[in-house]
Amino acid sequence: MKLLKIVLVIVSLLPINSNLNAQNNLYAQSIELHRQQYKEAFISDEHSPLTKKDTAWLRFYPPNSSYLVLAQFSKINDTIGFDMQTHNGVIKKYYVYGLVTFTLHQTLCTLYVYQSEKLRTLEGMEDYLFIPFTDETNYEKSFGGGRYLDFKISDIQQNQLQIDFNKCYNPYCAYKEGYSCPIPPKENNLKIKIEAGELLFGK
Repeated sequence: MKLLKIVLVIVSLLPINSNLNAQNNLYAQSIELHRQQYKEAFISDEHSPLTKKDTAWLRFYPPNSSYLVLAQFSKINDTIGFDMQTHNGVIKKYYVYGLVTFTLHQTLCTLYVYQSEKLRTLEGMEDYLFIPFTDETNYEKSFGGGRYLDFKISDIQQNQLQIDFNKCYNPYCAYKEGYSCPIPPKENNLKIKIEAGELLFGK
C-alpha cells in the first residue's frame, strides 16, 4: 500500500514536470532566436566592428530563466541630465529616466535607467531606454567594461519592467577600439554575478 501511494504521488507530478520542461524549452528557443537576430544585426550594420565570420566567435551563457525578473519601476524626473563617460573619451549626455528594483537569487538589486539626449530627439528612437551595468563576472567571464540592456518606454507597464539578463550584450568596444561606448556609472554596479547573456568575445 505504501509503495502504491509513492507511485501515485510520482505519477501526479509528471504532468507538472512535463509542463515545466516544455516551458523551459520554449524559453530557451526564444533566447536562441534572439541571439541569432543579434548576430545578423552585426552583418547588416555598416558601422559594425565584426564581419560575418567574426560572429562565429560570439559566446553566451546557456539560457537561464532564473535571470528573467520583474522589476518595480520608479520614474525620476531628471530635467538637467549628466555627462556619461565613454571608452574613447567622448562625452555623451544622458538623463536619468528611472530606477528599477528587483530581487535576483535572493539579493536585492537596483539599477538606474537612462535616456540619451541625442536619441530622444531622433524619429523612431524617442522611447529608447538604456541600462548599462557591471557585475561580478566582469574581466573573468564577461567584458570588463560592462554590458547593456535595451528597452522602450512602452515596456514599462503598471510601474513594472521585465528584465531579461539573458539578453544583455557587449558594447562594440568589447570587439574593437575607437567606439564611444558609454561606461556604466558606478551606481549601476551589481554586487552579484550575472551569469547570463553575452560572454567575452572568443576571438
